[in-house]
Amino acid sequence: MKLLFEPIAPVIAPTTTGEGFPVRRIFCIGRNYEEHAKEMGMQADPEAPFFFTKWAETVVNDGATIAYPQGTSNFHFEAELVVAIDKPGRNIPREQALDHVWGYATGLDMTRRDLQAEARSKQRPWDAGKNVEQSSPLGLLHPKSALGDATKGAITLTVNGVEKQRGDLSQLITPVDKLIEFLSGLYKLEAGDLIYTGTPAGVGAVVPGDVMVVEIDGLSSLTITVGQPAE
Repeated sequence: MKLLFEPIAPVIAPTTTGEGFPVRRIFCIGRNYEEHAKEMGMQADPEAPFFFTKWAETVVNDGATIAYPQGTSNFHFEAELVVAIDKPGRNIPREQALDHVWGYATGLDMTRRDLQAEARSKQRPWDAGKNVEQSSPLGLLHPKSALGDATKGAITLTVNGVEKQRGDLSQLITPVDKLIEFLSGLYKLEAGDLIYTGTPAGVGAVVPGDVMVVEIDGLSSLTITVGQPAE
């Protein structure tokens, strides 16, 4: 069958092993640090994790300059641990969850906060605030041996060298293994899926020219520059 146009090339994330990780889907967990939930004016619920999804094409690699997106005047950073899935599964028991993890990376969930807040006030989906071009920067993926069960380790974000976020993976309300159990109870997880696990308190706005650096103990740092508005 002749195609009407060429499909978009798959997104390939680099790894420390030199192999490429083809990105399939992105699941982003909301309100997974209590202090961040509070700063958003919400209450965290450890018994009811929730999530939203993003296109794979929103992933950009370390060192990228991302365009300041259209439609917003309040573009926020959210530093996150990212989990990379390499083994499919449905209804995965928590005790087997880490068997489905290839590895981990630093990440950013960039957010048009004004659009998210408007949608939330009207009880509408967050797509316009979250699923934005270049909004899922991803650091170098490390095999899971780098963090093991990812239950501890400092996570920080600086903007232009000034620390804005600091937390610890031990503060995750729903840890990695439980997140995998939860998501696989709703979807069959597939190789190539990424899980952005939530952000600590301290989120804030950036402007063109700002340089963000995300660091997590045991992983490569992620450096992203905010560029001029998208054309």
